Amino acid sequence: MELSKALDFIAQSSPNNIETLCDILPLELIQKAFEQTDTVTFRKRKLPLESMVWLVIGMAIYNDKPLSQIINMLDIVDRDKKAFVAPSAVIQRRQDLGVQAIESVFDLTQAHWHKEAHHPQWNGLSLLAVDGVVWRTPDTPENNAQFSKSTNNASQSQYPQVRMVCLMELSSHLIAGSAFDDYKVSEMRLAEQLIDKANDHSLTLFDRGFYSTGLLHQWANTGTERHWLIPLKKSTQYEIVRKLGRQDAIVRINSSARSRKYWPDLPEQIEVRLVSRKMNGKLRQVLTSMTDPLRYPVVEIADLYAHRWEIELGYREQKQYMLGNRLTLRSRRPDMIKQELWGILLSYNLVRYQMVKMANMLKGDYLPYQLSFNGSLAHIIRLLVGLPFSSPGAIPGQLKHFYELTPSLLLAPRGERTNRREVKHRPRTYSLKLY
Repeated sequence: MELSKALDFIAQSSPNNIETLCDILPLELIQKAFEQTDTVTFRKRKLPLESMVWLVIGMAIYNDKPLSQIINMLDIVDRDKKAFVAPSAVIQRRQDLGVQAIESVFDLTQAHWHKEAHHPQWNGLSLLAVDGVVWRTPDTPENNAQFSKSTNNASQSQYPQVRMVCLMELSSHLIAGSAFDDYKVSEMRLAEQLIDKANDHSLTLFDRGFYSTGLLHQWANTGTERHWLIPLKKSTQYEIVRKLGRQDAIVRINSSARSRKYWPDLPEQIEVRLVSRKMNGKLRQVLTSMTDPLRYPVVEIADLYAHRWEIELGYREQKQYMLGNRLTLRSRRPDMIKQELWGILLSYNLVRYQMVKMANMLKGDYLPYQLSFNGSLAHIIRLLVGLPFSSPGAIPGQLKHFYELTPSLLLAPRGERTNRREVKHRPRTYSLKLY
């Protein structure tokens, strides 16, 4: 039984009972994405484009397997009892699928999953975070022409690299939006593309590297109650307008002429809130657009920034757990690199949304990030592989067993950091040759 047929049977057999994998990636969303991007199939093929979406997902989950083997494992090819062994046909169909179609699938599914997740809120605001990550691509002439290599001595690479910035909901780790480009493009410029991706009534946590009066002003003034919070840079000049408390004040920051030229709506001065707090003997200061001291108490604001670390953990889950520490992407062309990256984000969201459903089934107040991502991924892979080869009568039992495993995935409470963070240089395998 093909995977798509298995998922269709699940939806029909228990629509009001158990939430299923069919709800994670509904076929109608894939078809809608194809309609929006004019992606069509003119004749019946062994590899329909709907199956190619599952292949792109499988590439992220089975990143060490050849594409033809992934197709056979997921059984997503229209065949008659014969294994599919034509790698050239897979490559051609991947190119037919293109980048825009898989990006549209990601965008539609993330909107659907965020709506269904019913995220918890802090003082009426959902918690988001923005941060960047770098991906390494194969060293091919095509990739070299499109993507740059790192020139930083601390992280020098001989491979072309892609810089990515993501917007993540922190309680579920679901990715709400992403932008990526050449390594030379700054994280600040990529973050600008995510302004419209933030939802209303939200608070976005930024790293200090994203400090820009223009970006932050535009972020807060797009939509309704789209607040932000960012650590204060040491070089930032400000003027205290009024004191709200011993460690709380409204301050005025001047914008530069260069920023106002780039951001036409940016005023010469903006008023924001400065919150200070001593932690472990060190003064910590953050700026925020939440200027109402009654609705947003200073004590709670001071503890918020620590939650930004969740997006760092999300990147680790993608690279270390989902891709198995595979340092280099597999695609040899820039367009396929972009398709592969959208597939990684789509696959990650697929697993994370399932973890949202699993957390909701637990007795108690548990959040999805309190479940083991590695364990959840292993169970979902086992279920995906088994569905196509299961009889229809066995599927409900497999799903019931799948959800019964949720309590075993609970993580122990996180401990406090015992050592300060530092960057450690990777030891060289070979000694340097001195001339």
